[in-house]
Amino acid sequence: MNRLIVVSNRLPFALDSTGEDLWTVTPAVGGLVSAIEPVLRERGGTWIGWPGVAGEIPQEPLAKATRNAGYKVVPVALSETERAEFYYGYSNEVIWPLFHDLQNFCNFEPAYWQAYKQVNNRYADAIGRCAQPDDFIWVHDYHLMYVAQALREQSVGRKLSALTFFLHIPFPPYDIFSKLPQQQLLLHALLQFDLLGFQARRDVRNFIQCVRRVLLDAKILPRRDLQLIRFEDREIRVGYFPIGIDFDSFENGARSDSVEQRAQRLRVTFPGCQLILGSDRLDYSKGIPERLRAFRTALERHPELRGRVVLIQVVVPSRVEIPRYHEFKQRIDRLVGDINGRFSTSTWLPVQYHFRSLERDDLLAHYRGCDIAFVTPLKDGMNLVAKEYCACRIDSDGVLILSQFAGAAEQLKPGALLVNPYDVEEMADAILEAFRMNQAERSTRMKRMRRIVRKENVFWWVDSFLRAGAKIASRSLRGVGKRRRSAALNTFRKTGQHQDRPLDTKKAIV
Repeated sequence: MNRLIVVSNRLPFALDSTGEDLWTVTPAVGGLVSAIEPVLRERGGTWIGWPGVAGEIPQEPLAKATRNAGYKVVPVALSETERAEFYYGYSNEVIWPLFHDLQNFCNFEPAYWQAYKQVNNRYADAIGRCAQPDDFIWVHDYHLMYVAQALREQSVGRKLSALTFFLHIPFPPYDIFSKLPQQQLLLHALLQFDLLGFQARRDVRNFIQCVRRVLLDAKILPRRDLQLIRFEDREIRVGYFPIGIDFDSFENGARSDSVEQRAQRLRVTFPGCQLILGSDRLDYSKGIPERLRAFRTALERHPELRGRVVLIQVVVPSRVEIPRYHEFKQRIDRLVGDINGRFSTSTWLPVQYHFRSLERDDLLAHYRGCDIAFVTPLKDGMNLVAKEYCACRIDSDGVLILSQFAGAAEQLKPGALLVNPYDVEEMADAILEAFRMNQAERSTRMKRMRRIVRKENVFWWVDSFLRAGAKIASRSLRGVGKRRRSAALNTFRKTGQHQDRPLDTKKAIV
């Protein structure tokens, strides 16, 4: 039977030194880990990635951390220079801002591209060492777009039943992508995969447009389900697979006594007010300053909101050691101070600002306790906060204000209030509309969104992608016996609705 090999920039945990021969292991959280780990644990397989420590990887802590994983873990080592130029450099100073339509933030340093290729080659080496004929390789995200190119150069790719890739962030339109100095090289590298998955229809359209404009010898053949590209005597399938969340885990968590009590305490703290929640990682793509300006405009233009709404803005620290992110935090701090200085009274503070991450129960309590979610990224591949909020609204109430440029907007538009995050006046009016919305309309809208989020959950995402990959695998297995081919397909079709245990995010000393 085919094995599944997952390849991502990071392993599903991070090692961190706390002193001589003492290490902490912090499990990763998020959709990718909660979706993929149950599949690997059930069937076995391999996860390749970086453990989060620069330099030599400590073998004993790594062995202890992975002893009961249920699958093989293959670490990839990065030096301090590689971390600086590959991760902080090309990945996050070139690709991340460019793919989020923020090209003014890009630093097109030539050395970054060389480091990017070098690290991608090392990941390819790791795949080549552990891959067997007919293995199914699933590579994730923008850090590793060159891996298939490296594997083809090593002739490893020809031995694999399916070499697939999923991009978790948006793919930009041609007028943005064309600013990338390596545009042709990167597109050529992506077309070395057999299957390319994107979050939304817009990303597929943008990718196809770029291929048409940049790679003139590529032939694009539209299909009903997956687009087909013929390039260099190969066929590449392209489709959109919107990632979901573990709906049951969030819904059941929101029903717990602990979360209910915390949500009740949150509401009691702000009597007579509707609570508006913003929850984001510190990043300039999340539209936090624009959201704060919109809230300020709403208070200026609509006096009925004063003393009756509170914005709870949670910002999770991220990359604060980078000067640009530090400056970005200072900009947020100034906006919060301006709003509270202008509008607060002796009994009302309009913005409650938290620069920290919330424990899981606290986060769920905020989802359950806040009347309005204000999710307004300038651009996002998906944005799972919007879906998590819907899953936690167990009473089918609450209003979601959502950026039209979030990938989630494609699925949640039947119930959300869609806004342009660059239009602060439109967002201000949306706050007023949400504040005034009656209970019947809130319930109708939230029920629509909850049905979608429940059905198209994270396990549905895994299953739909692996089914598409299985079709490609079946074509490569036409030369083997019928029984073996059937077994290979069943490996990836029977993903099921895994009820995975919640991740323990507490640090463990190993």
